[in-house]
Amino acid sequence: MKRKGSYEAETRGIRVRVTPMYLDGESEPDEGRWIWAYHIEIENRGEAEVQLLARHWIITDAMGHVEEVRGSGVVGEQPVLGPGDTYAYASGCPLATSSGSMQGAYRMVDEAGVSFDVTIPPFSLDVPDARRVLN
Repeated sequence: MKRKGSYEAETRGIRVRVTPMYLDGESEPDEGRWIWAYHIEIENRGEAEVQLLARHWIITDAMGHVEEVRGSGVVGEQPVLGPGDTYAYASGCPLATSSGSMQGAYRMVDEAGVSFDVTIPPFSLDVPDARRVLN
């Protein structure tokens, strides 16, 4: 497992930090399969309680192939974050190329019932010490 730097974005007082990691031991480049894990930390820096309802990911590989993933919650949960609370989870992503990127948004709802999107910052998925080739 090889770590890269973290990526951050903040929307309406909700900070999202992403740390991607290339999983060398689980990847099979000869089979056209590269695997990354990513650790997400969501911090409520605002003054109102919020709940994460859904996720929307945009995954792009080095050949420009785009896959969108939408779903309820994250890792089977719809966490509630009070002011000052942090929620963290880990997940993963396979690619058919040795590099790519991910970005997206979380759909949140505040205690007044107002829903809004929180940006998941764009982050790169690059095999360490490999040259990135984009088509």
